[in-house]
Amino acid sequence: MTKILIVDDSPTEIHKLKTILARHGHDVLVADSGESGVSLARQELPDVVLMDIVMPGMNGFQATRQLTKSKETSHIPVIIVTSKDQETDRMWGARQGAKAYLTKPVSEKQLLSAIEQVAG
Repeated sequence: MTKILIVDDSPTEIHKLKTILARHGHDVLVADSGESGVSLARQELPDVVLMDIVMPGMNGFQATRQLTKSKETSHIPVIIVTSKDQETDRMWGARQGAKAYLTKPVSEKQLLSAIEQVAG
């Protein structure tokens, strides 16, 4: 069982992702902002982080950079899950340390495949 942290400010999106992950036996944690996501990741050390980009306060790019550059959390793969689908966003996500980039709406197959790839 994989422990997965969802960082997203949309209750609808959180519910959708959580339902898919729970159905496949994953342990799911939820944070509704970049700041709380970084904090929870440091406390819980999840196996994978699913990170939205557009959030109030600290955005997903900033939170991803904090997680991937920090000694305690740099081993945790971050998958960006966002509605931003420009190539420049994908490149910027990779530069912040994200291991994968998915565009909403994400299919169950896409999501599980990306998690499998980064979680080994």
